[in-house]
Amino acid sequence: MFCSLSYLTVIFEPDGKRVRVEAGITILQAAKEAGIIIRSECGGRGVCGKCKVIVKNADAISEISGIERKLLSQREIEEGYRLSCQTRIFKDVVVMIPLESRVETRKMEVHGVERRVEINPIIRKIYVELKEPTLSDVKPDLERLLEAVEERLGIRGVLEFDFNVLRRLPEILRSSKWNVTAVLWGNRLIDVEPGDTTNEIFGMAVDIGTSKIVCHLVDLKSGDTLAVGSMENPQILYGEDVISRITYASSSNHNLDSLQKLVVDGINKVFVEVCQKAGVNPDKVYEAVVVGNTAMHHLFLGIQPKYLALSPYTPAVKRSISLMAKNLNINQMNSRGIITTLPLIAGFVGADAVADILATGIHESEGNVLLVDIGTNTEIIVGNREDMICCSCASGPAFEGVHIKDGMKAVTGAIERIRITRNFEVEYETIGGVKPRGLCGSAVIDVVAEMFKHGIIDCHGKFNLSVSIPRLKRTERGFEFVIAWRNETATGREITITQKDIRELQLAKAAIYTGCSILMRKKNLREYDISTLFIAGAFGSYINPENAKIIGLIPDIPTEKIKFVGNTAVMGAKMALISKEVRQTAELLSKLVRYHELAADPDFHSEFINAIPIPNRIIDRFPSVKKYIQSFA
Repeated sequence: MFCSLSYLTVIFEPDGKRVRVEAGITILQAAKEAGIIIRSECGGRGVCGKCKVIVKNADAISEISGIERKLLSQREIEEGYRLSCQTRIFKDVVVMIPLESRVETRKMEVHGVERRVEINPIIRKIYVELKEPTLSDVKPDLERLLEAVEERLGIRGVLEFDFNVLRRLPEILRSSKWNVTAVLWGNRLIDVEPGDTTNEIFGMAVDIGTSKIVCHLVDLKSGDTLAVGSMENPQILYGEDVISRITYASSSNHNLDSLQKLVVDGINKVFVEVCQKAGVNPDKVYEAVVVGNTAMHHLFLGIQPKYLALSPYTPAVKRSISLMAKNLNINQMNSRGIITTLPLIAGFVGADAVADILATGIHESEGNVLLVDIGTNTEIIVGNREDMICCSCASGPAFEGVHIKDGMKAVTGAIERIRITRNFEVEYETIGGVKPRGLCGSAVIDVVAEMFKHGIIDCHGKFNLSVSIPRLKRTERGFEFVIAWRNETATGREITITQKDIRELQLAKAAIYTGCSILMRKKNLREYDISTLFIAGAFGSYINPENAKIIGLIPDIPTEKIKFVGNTAVMGAKMALISKEVRQTAELLSKLVRYHELAADPDFHSEFINAIPIPNRIIDRFPSVKKYIQSFA
C-alpha cells in the first residue's frame, strides 16, 4: 500500500514567486523552499512575532493559534495578519509579505581600526627557471622543482608537497618550458603555476558573525585591502541568536550539515563579489583566515556545537586549525587553497575575541584597557600587556531589534537617532532618509535615555503616568510612547516603544554592564583606572556614548576615553593573514588570556540585579549621569 503526498501551490507577493510544497507545512517553511527570507529572529519558535504575513483566504490555512493572538494586535488579526511560523497551509494560497517582515541588507560596519604589521605572510610564491632534463640528467620532476625552490630560499630538505600537485606537475613543467612559480603555504608546496605569477598573490580575511559575514580581499604583497564584501549570515533562517542555532544543529546531523552549508555558500558568494570588485582571479586567492565566536566557528567547520550550551560549556577544540578549502566546499578560491581558523579562548569567547585583541593592541598596552564587542553574544576583555581577563555575556538580540515591538535591523527605513525636545516632541533620523518603518538598536538606546532624562520613565524603566502628554497613550498592550505617528510612517502604523520593550533593553544592558563590572573587580580596577574603552562590533559603532552611559550600558568612563573601533575582528584576521608572527601571537593569547565564567561568579546575581535599573541601583557608580539628571531637574 502506497501513501501519496498532497502538494499545493503557494504564491508569495510582491515577489510573484510560486512554489510547490507539501500540504501541512508552515508558511515560513514554504518561504524557505521558495528562497524567500522572512524575518524570523527566534528561528520559527513563535516567540519574536516578527514573521508577519497577510493571508486573505483563511480557508486555505490553519486556524489562528493562541500564540498568534498573543503576539498580534486585534487590528492586525482583522486585517488578515498571521505569523508564518505558526500558520500551516492546506490549500493553494497567496501570501503577502509586508514591508516590515522583509529582510534587507543592513547598515554594517565592515571596517575597523588597523594596526600596521610587517608583511610576512605564510603564503609565498617563488619563481624558478629549471634546467630541462637530459639523458645525463634524469632527476625526477618533483625533486628538480623542490631543490630549485629550496636553493632560492636557502634551505634544504624541508619542503613537503601536496599530492595533487604531483599529479599535474609533469604537464605543467613541460607546457611552461620549465619556467614556473611555486606556491608555498609555509613549507608545503600547494600549487605550481606556469610562468612568473609572483605579483598575483591574494588572501581573504573573514569574520563570521552571528548576524553578518564580512570579507576583506587582501593583496599579500602590499598588505592592502583591495575590496570588501558583506552579507547577512544566512543561518538567520534558523534563529537570530547562537542558542537557537545550537539547538537546531543539536537535533540531527542533517540540521548541522544544513547550517554549515548555509554559511559556506554565503562565504562563497561574498568571495565572488569581492573578487569581481577588485578584478582578481579567484584562483589566485590561496588562503582565508577565518574568525568568529565559538559557536560560529564550530558550525562553519561542521563540528557539533551541542556541548557549548551545556555546562561546563567546553568547545571541541581551541587551537588554530588549517585545512584545505575544498574539504569545506569553499570553491571560490584556489582549489588547493587553505582555510585557517584562529584559536579560541574558552566558552563562547572565540577567535573573534583573539582578533579584537590583535587589532586594538591591548596585549601591548601599558594602560588598562576595557574592550566591549557588542552583539547578540557580547565579548568583554579587560587588561594590558601584563594580564588580560575576558568573559562573554548573553546580551540577547534586543540590540538587533528582536523582542522589541517595532524593532528591526539597521536597514533602510530604520530610525537610528532619536532626540526628545523640552516640549516632548520627538526628532528622529532614519537610515536612508526615508519614512520610518521601525527602530534599530541605537534608536532604542536613544529613546530610553531621552525618556529617562525628561522624566517620562523612572529609574525602574516604568512610565511616569503623572506626565500628561499625547505621545504617552494606553493601548491593548498597556502604555506606549509614540515615536512616529501613523501619518509619518511607511507602514501606516504608529511606531512606539512599550513597557516590555524598555524591560528587554534593561535586561540586555544589565548583562553587558555586569560583565564589565565583574571583570574590572577581578582586576581591582575602578572607572578612573581605565585608560581607554574600546567599543567594537557592527552595532557598537552607531551608538551614542552619552546615552549608553545614561542607561547604564557601559561604565561611567569619560567620553574622551571612549573609542569606536568598528569591526576589529576582521582586521585582526587580516593581520594574521599577512603576518606569520601575528599568528604566533594569536596562539599565545589563546593560552594566556584568562577566561571568567560569569554564571559561576558569586557576585553575578547581585551585580545583574543592581544593573537593571537606569542607570544602576548604585547610582554613585554613575556620577556624570547623576549630575546631569540633577542639573536638568
